[in-house]
Amino acid sequence: MMKIPFNKPFMSGNELLYVDQAYVEGFLAGDGSFTKKCNTWLEQHVGCSKALLTHSCTAALEMAAILVGIQPGDEVIMPSYTFVSTANAFVLRGGIPVFVDIRPDTLNIDESLIEAAITSRTKAIVAVHYAGVGCEMDAIMAIAQRHNLLVIEDAAQGIMSSYKGRALGSIGHLAALSFHETKNIISGEGGALLVNDERFAERAEIIREKGTNRSQFFRGQVDKYTWVDIGSSYLPGEIIAAFLWAQMEEADSITQKRLAIWQNYHEALAPLEQAGVLRRPIIPENCQHNAHMYYILLDSLEKRSMLIEKLKEQGVNAVFHYVPLHSSPAGKRYGRVHGSMAITQDFSDRLVRLPLWIGLSEAQQGRIVDMLEAACC
Repeated sequence: MMKIPFNKPFMSGNELLYVDQAYVEGFLAGDGSFTKKCNTWLEQHVGCSKALLTHSCTAALEMAAILVGIQPGDEVIMPSYTFVSTANAFVLRGGIPVFVDIRPDTLNIDESLIEAAITSRTKAIVAVHYAGVGCEMDAIMAIAQRHNLLVIEDAAQGIMSSYKGRALGSIGHLAALSFHETKNIISGEGGALLVNDERFAERAEIIREKGTNRSQFFRGQVDKYTWVDIGSSYLPGEIIAAFLWAQMEEADSITQKRLAIWQNYHEALAPLEQAGVLRRPIIPENCQHNAHMYYILLDSLEKRSMLIEKLKEQGVNAVFHYVPLHSSPAGKRYGRVHGSMAITQDFSDRLVRLPLWIGLSEAQQGRIVDMLEAACC
C-alpha cells in the first residue's frame, strides 16, 4: 500500500545550486546577496514599501508587536482560529489578545464583530488570511481608521494571494509571511516582515538587527554601528535565503500547479457536497487564493475523527487544524473572549485538511476521494 503524506516539500531545481553559490561567495550570515534578492522580489511582487526576510513568520509577528508599540495591558483583536504565534507575539510584549469569532464562509475573522470588541485599551487588529483567502480588508482598514488603530496582516498562508487585486500583505500597516516547509513557497523555516507604513521602516531594520543600526552602517549612513533600540536576531542565514530565492523564481509555476490540484479536489468533491456529506471551501469573488490548502467540513467531531482514522488505516495522512486559542490553557490565561465563539468552536471540531503538495497525482487524489465517499456515505 503506497502511503500518501499530508505534505511533501517541493524543490524547483536550483535550490542546492544557490546554496552552493552562497558558500562560494563566502558569506553565510544574514543579509547577503540572496537575502537582498528575496527582499527585492517581495517588494516588487507584493507591492510593500519594505520587505525584511526573517528566520520565521513568528519572528516577523514579534517584530510587528514591537513596532506597533504594544505595552502591558494593550489589547489586540484577532481570531481564535489561528496558529499560536499570532497571539504569542503580542503576549510577549504584555499585550492581551481579544478573540472574536470567524466568518462561516472563509473562516477568517468576522469583520462585523470587530468594532464591538474595541475598548480604550485596543491598539491593533490582526487579520489572519486563513487558507490564503483574504479577509475583508476594506472593512477592517475602515474600522482601524475610525478608531486610530493599527492593522497587522498575518499572511503566513497568503503568498501569491490577493484581495480585490491587491496582494495579501500589502494592505495593512504591517504584515508577516511564512516560508515554513508546509507553505507554498518554502525555505524549511523562514518568514518576512512587510512594511507598508513607511514610518516603521527604519526602526524595523534596527529591531531585526539586535537593536543596532548595523544596516545603516553598511550603507555608509553612519561611521560605526551601535546599540540604539530593543531588538533581537531576527534575520535568517544566507543558506535559507539562497534556497528561498530558487522558490521565488518559480513562484508563478508553483502557484499554478497547486491551483490545479486544488481545483481537481474541488470538482471531484462537488457530488459529495451536493449529497450533504461535506462542505467544500468557499472563495469569495473578490479574492484570488493560492491553493495553500484544501479542507472539508464534516457534520460532527465524531465523523471527523472517524474519517481521519480510516484514512490513516489506508495510508493517507489527513489532519485537523487549529485547536482554538481561546480554549487553550495559555489562551485562557493571557487572552479574553469577546462575544460568542460558536462558529470557531463548531468548525474547528469538523474541519479536515486533505493532502496537497506538488506531485500529488490525479490518481492519488482519486483514491482519496473514493475513500472519503466510502467512509462518509
